[in-house]
Amino acid sequence: MRTLPVLISTGLLVACGVVGSPVPPEYVGVAPIVEKQKKQHALQTEREAVDPGASDLSLDGHDIGLPPSQPVGTR
Repeated sequence: MRTLPVLISTGLLVACGVVGSPVPPEYVGVAPIVEKQKKQHALQTEREAVDPGASDLSLDGHDIGLPPSQPVGTR
């Protein structure tokens, strides 16, 4: 009967440990995400400055030939 409390307390003590490796504080929070986004934005603007036509997303010249509109059934 005494083994049950010992097993439960041992299980709780083991479960209170740190899970995984420690994370440095430089990688936690919003600031690292914002800096990463700024770097990505700077690289994107640099690529657009070198080749401005590569990322043109306009729909000019992308006409799709659709079939003529005809009634399916009449009453």
